[in-house]
Amino acid sequence: MIVFFSNFINEHQIPFCNAMYEKTGGQFRFVATEPISEERLRLGFVDRTGEFPYVVKTYEEEGREEALRLGRESDVVIIGSAPDEYVKDRLAENKLTFRYWERFFKNGRWHILDPRVVLQSWRLHTRYRKKNLYMLCASAYTAPDCRFIFAYPNKTYKWGYFPQVKKYESVDALLESKQKNTILWVGRMIDWKHPEAAPKIAKRLRDEGYEFQMDLIGTGAMESDLKNFIAQNNLSDRVRLLGAMPPEKVRCHMEQSEIYLFTSDRGEGWGAVLNESMNSACADVASGDIGSVPYLIKDGENGLIYRDGDLDDLYEKVKYLLDHPKERAAMGKAAYQTMTDLWCADVAAERLLTLIETLQTGKDTPYADGPCSKD
Repeated sequence: MIVFFSNFINEHQIPFCNAMYEKTGGQFRFVATEPISEERLRLGFVDRTGEFPYVVKTYEEEGREEALRLGRESDVVIIGSAPDEYVKDRLAENKLTFRYWERFFKNGRWHILDPRVVLQSWRLHTRYRKKNLYMLCASAYTAPDCRFIFAYPNKTYKWGYFPQVKKYESVDALLESKQKNTILWVGRMIDWKHPEAAPKIAKRLRDEGYEFQMDLIGTGAMESDLKNFIAQNNLSDRVRLLGAMPPEKVRCHMEQSEIYLFTSDRGEGWGAVLNESMNSACADVASGDIGSVPYLIKDGENGLIYRDGDLDDLYEKVKYLLDHPKERAAMGKAAYQTMTDLWCADVAAERLLTLIETLQTGKDTPYADGPCSKD
């Protein structure tokens, strides 16, 4: 039995969980340790907990005892955002366990000077450095953080989030159907996602005579500032704020757009919107500080990476894509293939099962790149 502990099941985990349930012949459980919050439901998230036969809910009668039993007795446990009480016994018995973690120090490593951070890092991670405990890195910056606190020596593996991957009848037809010179930004309009970068790039492009259409999807505290910037710079004919919309409509906009801007800083632990835009055959221009970017994007092949906070670098890369339509299409096609051939739930589940088998026999991962390769 393989068990995955997390706070609640969501759209970024369901495809992987379904694949694990199928590939193990039903020997898989997902343990949800809390109900989905009302805030997330108001934002458009859907509670799908009751849809799947493999979900155990610790906040319902009998669920907690079953979860404790699964934590003790299962062959393998993966634990993400969940209390450590479910794995303390198996860690003491040195049973195979994986942590599933984004970067530790989103606000910088100077937090290690806080004695509480030192204690927590030791309690959760460093004291188990010689145990049968491994790290599935849900960020390209998790492994460096592990090394910084002397945890998981030679035991960190590339991982992430695996939202649904669409397979189109023809990626070439998808690329051909896209609206020309279209640029898209999607996300909450908050400071660390830097939505302000998009209209600033639009102004420079307009001032240099480029023809394009830019759309921003989302709402948030910075929305009024964006509206004011667009109005003050007479950009309303080039830049549209489309507000919030359901995920399926967001995907439609991705499918219609050629260029996708991903402007978050290090506060973006993973960023599943990158999976989705690449799956939609967009040519992405993304900040290198985003957790998913160094894993998913090979710079110049299936997207472009710019230096975080460097608007000049971002501008030059967007301009390059507008100037080079063939390269833009080639990057979009390569991005799509990255998602369908490598960074998808089915491949991740198959590789994790192989990694489990190799670790149980005293060997290590056979993979050189992608999910379950060494980081």
